[in-house]
Amino acid sequence: MTLPSQPVTLTVEQLADLRTKLSTMRHDIANQLALIVAASELIRLKPQTAERMLVTLGEQPTRISLTVDKFTEEFDRSVGITRP
Repeated sequence: MTLPSQPVTLTVEQLADLRTKLSTMRHDIANQLALIVAASELIRLKPQTAERMLVTLGEQPTRISLTVDKFTEEFDRSVGITRP
């Protein structure tokens, strides 16, 4: 990772855009965590749903990781951080 060698200045618009992207990321992750909670609760209440719900549970960590990666790429691009 290469950080900028000079201070980074963001416009109000750029800062607002990053804030929106951060808010979207937080919302997406909250939804993915809610799916984990809901699937776990369904398995507890209706064990016959376990097979289907385990698929949902298994997908969420990857989706959360992709959500964070997307925000990180956008943030890095906004402030001039490059990665090899």
